[in-house]
Amino acid sequence: MNANYMTDPAIFIIDSLFSLYILAVMLRFLLQWSRAEFYNPISQFLVKITHPVLKILRRYIPPMGKIDTSSIVLALILQMSADFLILMLKGFSIGIGALALLSFGNLVSLLINVFIYAVFARAILSWLNPGSFNATASILHSLTEPLLDTCRKFIPDFGGIDLSPLVALMLLQLTKMVILPPIHQLASLIS
Repeated sequence: MNANYMTDPAIFIIDSLFSLYILAVMLRFLLQWSRAEFYNPISQFLVKITHPVLKILRRYIPPMGKIDTSSIVLALILQMSADFLILMLKGFSIGIGALALLSFGNLVSLLINVFIYAVFARAILSWLNPGSFNATASILHSLTEPLLDTCRKFIPDFGGIDLSPLVALMLLQLTKMVILPPIHQLASLIS
């Protein structure tokens, strides 16, 4: 058996556990930023699993207006830790600056992906069960409405067909294509 026999499962476990918790922290930040309903069961779940760590960080990192900086710092620390562990297991070494840029790029990618999946899920829910109210639909509405409302301002009315999700998805994908390559290229130059 080669060295990858145990390395690949370890990388999978590290990536999965860190990714899930980073996603929870990111969602908590976004739902707080978008002022989603606090008593929604999904919001309550995210608060309960992220509160112990954020409670400690908030003692040292104050918020900046509506922005919960402790959530951003926690997500960056967790992403840097995951990236460092994975690169170490793969046998690569990387400087702290390059690691920070790589992790920042991964967080930006996650942020854009959250919006892509949220817009897509909201569109599908509107087709399957229009007008219904549930915890997921409420969260998706709170998260995506600012983006979709902005897109609606620039799209003409097509007789009751809302094309804002399609435009938002295209803009999000374009943003990903424009922003992420320079970040990754800069990280490779620094390392």
